[in-house]
Amino acid sequence: MALALFDLDNTLLAGDSDYAWGQYLVARGIVDGAAYEAANERFYDLYKQGRLDIHEFARFAFRPLKENDYEQLLAWRGEFVEEMIRPMMLEKGQRAIDRHRERGDTVIIITATNSFVTAPIAAAFGVSHLIATVPEMRDGRFTGEIEGTPCFQQGKVERLRQWLQRHDATLDDSTFYSDSHNDLPLLEQVENPIAVDADDALTATARARNWPVISFR
Repeated sequence: MALALFDLDNTLLAGDSDYAWGQYLVARGIVDGAAYEAANERFYDLYKQGRLDIHEFARFAFRPLKENDYEQLLAWRGEFVEEMIRPMMLEKGQRAIDRHRERGDTVIIITATNSFVTAPIAAAFGVSHLIATVPEMRDGRFTGEIEGTPCFQQGKVERLRQWLQRHDATLDDSTFYSDSHNDLPLLEQVENPIAVDADDALTATARARNWPVISFR
């Protein structure tokens, strides 16, 4: 089976789901507005610069998960997806997913954003395979830490290798769509790397290596 891998934020979505989740929490008064928004902005800038410490970010981003009841979190998440995510879902991205599925490819969304936020987004795109950073949970509550390897930069390669082993699959004829230079480690592993609405660093690399440069916008 050929794999069709899709990054999520700023690839299939016209925005960043992790950042949007933070904005939602601020708007609902679930977190302290000014302090959270400033930290969220700082971490997002570090991500775009390729300088994000994923563990430091996770401890910040997972705090609302740790401090709130799981059932309440589910209710907020449902509202968040309807209000903020569905308007960001790109039709061209959905069509690309559908084309791969029609060819018989296995479609995977692979994202640094945590699985609590992204699981319903993958489902909304009709994608059953999600590889994401996993927030650790014990006794029905989130601990605020990452479980296993974060799905970020080289960690995406490691997490995909684990998935390949579990599913007895390979990267033969594989495709990966991404917008971010943070995904270069994985883009370099697949047979068909595709830059989608890419940042400046990835665009430069893609053009130098003759990778397709496309837009879902």
